[in-house]
Amino acid sequence: MLKLHLRKISTMPTSSVNYPQEFIQFLNSSPTPYHVVHNMKKHLQDHGFQELDERESWHGNVKKNSKYFVTRNNSSIIAFVVGGQWAPGNPIAITGAHTDSPVLKIKPISKRSSEQYAQIGVECYGGGIWHSWFDADLSIAGRVLVNDKASGKIISKLVDLKKPLLKIPTLAIHLDRDVNQKFEFNKETQLLPIAGLVKKSTSQSCCADKTDLKESEFLSVKSIIERHHKDLLDLVAKDISIKDVTEIEDFELILYDHKPSCLGGLHDEFIFSGRLDNLTSCFTSMHALTEAADTNIQDETGIRLLACFDHEEVGSSSAQGADSNFLPNIMERLTSLKCDGTDKTNPLGRNYLLESSAKSFFMSSDVAHGIHPNYSSKYESQHKPQLGGGPVIKINANQRYMTNSPGLVLVKKLADEAKVPLQLFVVANNSPCGSTIGPILASKTGIRTLDLGNPVLSMHSIRETGGSDDLELQINLFRKFFEKYSELEQNIIV
Repeated sequence: MLKLHLRKISTMPTSSVNYPQEFIQFLNSSPTPYHVVHNMKKHLQDHGFQELDERESWHGNVKKNSKYFVTRNNSSIIAFVVGGQWAPGNPIAITGAHTDSPVLKIKPISKRSSEQYAQIGVECYGGGIWHSWFDADLSIAGRVLVNDKASGKIISKLVDLKKPLLKIPTLAIHLDRDVNQKFEFNKETQLLPIAGLVKKSTSQSCCADKTDLKESEFLSVKSIIERHHKDLLDLVAKDISIKDVTEIEDFELILYDHKPSCLGGLHDEFIFSGRLDNLTSCFTSMHALTEAADTNIQDETGIRLLACFDHEEVGSSSAQGADSNFLPNIMERLTSLKCDGTDKTNPLGRNYLLESSAKSFFMSSDVAHGIHPNYSSKYESQHKPQLGGGPVIKINANQRYMTNSPGLVLVKKLADEAKVPLQLFVVANNSPCGSTIGPILASKTGIRTLDLGNPVLSMHSIRETGGSDDLELQINLFRKFFEKYSELEQNIIV
């Protein structure tokens, strides 16, 4: 009944894009932040966006009525469209999300063995529901730094082994009769995946350390072969098409659920997948920007911009996190450019960055807590977001979320025009509250900010649940934000 009701109130024109199916493909091809940014770059390039480089000057290279993107660390990305009437000091409409999710990462020295099992040492990244990782079929993906002997350079390559390689087995109930009472485990010693059986003929040689190296063979850090299982390195080398594993200088590898993302429910109303937090917002922001990129852009006085950051799940304090200078630096560059070909000969004297910041707006988008039917007492009684019910405006008096009344008025006007239903959420007073990149960037830049996101269940589990209808609703809201913000901004005065 809920599904039919939601379809009835969703009256916007049906998109020619099957967003749920495309999102499933996006999820399945994006097991790590590096893959997320790679896939976003490809989508943007397919829609006419040009890549810029932070290492180079942008003067004379950024023009009105044009589309660009820039990456940092290949795990964070900012894309923007410059309006035809852009002038420094004008507003910038920004959506923000993050590319990372709670995962298990392979340790720098990962080689382990116990009771004739080859094991992989892993590190907990973020606040995952780690018991959900037990008994899942785990694969490995990430990026590898390779010594390209032909060019003499160290190059980065994406790797996705795309097969079930690891398992963290639970203990049989016969050996732990209390497991259903409370499942407790040691994250260092019992959250350790098995990768295979130790081959007795090679176990001695593959585990031995080199203790008699000559001076000419000195290595400041043990070789990659000494630190990791050779069989794992062979799989990585095969995936990135190199013949000799010694060409691998280092890597950053992440474990992920090998079971593919999929649609579920009686009417395909659900999305079952890992990483819904927060690839949902990366996907919706990306589509909204490319769909709004050419709409009335010749009359646009501002800039339409999306920013997706790494490391939100561990606090955002990194060179490519929301607490870095990535977005402020890009805004500083853009507000110093007239984008009319005169940048080099007519330097700007005023501090247009401060003017633009005061006029801009940041929609911080991260998934929200959908109502859980089996734990409804955990929710505030009047704030129970439904999956399929549209984007959730997140509010917190203690500033864990940045939503305030002027921001809410703005989003309501956009949602009314886009025919997008909105939901409201606050945590119960006796419940802890998470946070987002919203407070970080609001305090860092002074830009007006609102927190919202699509509702999900099992947030931070290896397998989360979202609503398939919510994708198009959020895309329509973000698209309207990009298209109308410069016009609306002048009419909401605080």
